[in-house]
Amino acid sequence: MQADDATWDERGLSRRNAIATGAATVLASLAAGRISTAYAGEEPSGMNETQPRPQSPFAQTPFTVVLGIAQDGGVPQAGSFGDARWNDPARRRHVVSLGLVDPSSGKRFIFDATPDFPRQLLELHRISGGPARPAVDGIFLTHAHIGHYPGLMYLGKEAIGASKVPTYAMPRMRAFLETNGPWSQLVTLGNIALQPLVAGEAVEPIAGVRVTPIPVPHRGEFSETVAFRIELPGGKRVLWLPDIDTWREWDAMGTRLEDVLASVDVAYLDGCFFANGELPGRDMSKIPHPPMMETIERLAALPDAERAKVRFIHLNHTNPALDPASDAARTIRDAGMRVADEGEIVS
Repeated sequence: MQADDATWDERGLSRRNAIATGAATVLASLAAGRISTAYAGEEPSGMNETQPRPQSPFAQTPFTVVLGIAQDGGVPQAGSFGDARWNDPARRRHVVSLGLVDPSSGKRFIFDATPDFPRQLLELHRISGGPARPAVDGIFLTHAHIGHYPGLMYLGKEAIGASKVPTYAMPRMRAFLETNGPWSQLVTLGNIALQPLVAGEAVEPIAGVRVTPIPVPHRGEFSETVAFRIELPGGKRVLWLPDIDTWREWDAMGTRLEDVLASVDVAYLDGCFFANGELPGRDMSKIPHPPMMETIERLAALPDAERAKVRFIHLNHTNPALDPASDAARTIRDAGMRVADEGEIVS
């Protein structure tokens, strides 16, 4: 059933009021020290450090699998010596990454080569149910920030010694790898084989799977930044967007979040911070990412089915929504959205 516009406006206003109240509660609790930025509470479904994951049940169907949901520094982050999550593997989170698997051919692809590449490669192998091969069949890179490409080093002669792993990248990203060591050595020694990407043009790494790069506004010191739209043979469409500066800048580029959301079934969106004020003493305008609260407020008037597509990724180690029992996580769920789980599958 569809409600009329007036009903949706009223529901949207109601949600915005509830959202604003929830955000105020979370930030006040953070300021008062009542909420720890460390994860505490029920364990979400995610990758367990000690137990191998069973073979995927999707025997013949290509699928995506979330391999990490944390910001570039991981959870916990280097230098946070008092973080209790160091002593509890179940509370750690890997740097943001997505796997793509074709069980019928055994092919495996990974979106971004993160500092957690060794562990994520293992998880991708385990969940694929495929043969034990040291490398992947291809890597898609979003941009040249430190959490998204340094895992390429494990393909070099000092580690895997891979041969011509297809590495899909936009023009500036390719040039960055070709002209800056040690990455250029991976190219000259043939550990990786750079594959060109063109904005808006799909490539087909697996028969029936289309991957399309979508430019997004994000700090471009070394490369452009893209999101990826992944179309699976079964009809599911997945948006992978780990980094963006602001939705407003994307609007100015001619791409609206609402329109992209309408074109996919699942949207993994940048959720680095829960709300402004999360980093006391820091000017958060210098760390441009749309806070979760901004995304929630922007999409508040959309139908339930549209908001349910949103799954937040790229969470900073300070983000209180990492704890599913927190006020922040409840606010997200009340808005009809959620934080992505490591290990979750779309097929």
